[in-house]
Amino acid sequence: MLGEGDFMLKFSQGTGSLLARLLATGVLMALAGIAAAQQGYPGKPIRFIVPYPPGGSTSIVARVIGQKLTDSWGQQVLVDNRGGGNTIIGSEALVKSPPDGYTILLVSSTHVINPSLLATPYDAIKDFAPVATLVGAEYMLVVHASVPANNLRELIALAKSKPGQLNYGSSGSGTTNHLAPELLNINAGIKLQHVPYKGGGPALTDLVGGQIHMFMNNPQTLIPFIKSGKIKPIAITGEFRSKALPQVPTFAEAGVPGINMNSWFGVLAPAATPRDIIDRMSGEIAKILAMQDVKDKLSSEGLETFVSTPDQFAALIKTDLARFAAIIKTANIKIDP
Repeated sequence: MLGEGDFMLKFSQGTGSLLARLLATGVLMALAGIAAAQQGYPGKPIRFIVPYPPGGSTSIVARVIGQKLTDSWGQQVLVDNRGGGNTIIGSEALVKSPPDGYTILLVSSTHVINPSLLATPYDAIKDFAPVATLVGAEYMLVVHASVPANNLRELIALAKSKPGQLNYGSSGSGTTNHLAPELLNINAGIKLQHVPYKGGGPALTDLVGGQIHMFMNNPQTLIPFIKSGKIKPIAITGEFRSKALPQVPTFAEAGVPGINMNSWFGVLAPAATPRDIIDRMSGEIAKILAMQDVKDKLSSEGLETFVSTPDQFAALIKTDLARFAAIIKTANIKIDP
């Protein structure tokens, strides 16, 4: 006959064993559920957050990629424009979403510039899972027709003879076409004055009208005004000349190396999103970017397809985060109030 202490010991051991079995069963069921969900991915519509207002190139890219994903997977990809806060509002919405592959975010180079200029409510690396890059674009430096310089050497000489008197417009403080001329300032030893605008359109309008001296932007947007003679091309960032304007040299060819300031768009997911979902989405995006109709559509917007794996995209984010931080620190760039 069992004593009270023996009974309690047996009960405790039995309860512990039962609890362990129940916990093990629960864990296995949960893992099986996750595996089944991943195998059936996607099983419902996907929200594609764009942290910019509708109508810009980011929205165009998101809709092109989203429609192709919809066609391929049979699940609707819904573009959700969440503009504001220099992309922070949309990015934070992604971070707060379940890491199940059903919410993704389109980002630009701004994602890796913000941390050096603003207090973001998330970590640009730790809180995100890179999926794939989508497109990239170089920047071309152009000047108003009245500027007495026809190449980079003459422009640098002019800037040195008139320190602080030449200016350039940008799409806004902290944008890549703000940082690119600042990098030129650093590498060429000149001082061009920054004039921020609320978007590239207004800056280009003022350049064509002669209100500012120069501007750096996607070549596609500049071609009509170059052809009309209202602005003059000087040089292009990156390693290669533009196919549309092959007569324009790269900055390195023109005598100032190191002006490698391109912009890119990519896709991020919440940090804990399962790797097999990340890989499936990345692989599908790579197939889409290889489609000729997609290449043609994006090229018409002045964008070149840019394919990468999740790991390659992660490396790019890390590299550009450090690169932009160094430029911002050296040039003492701050967000204008």
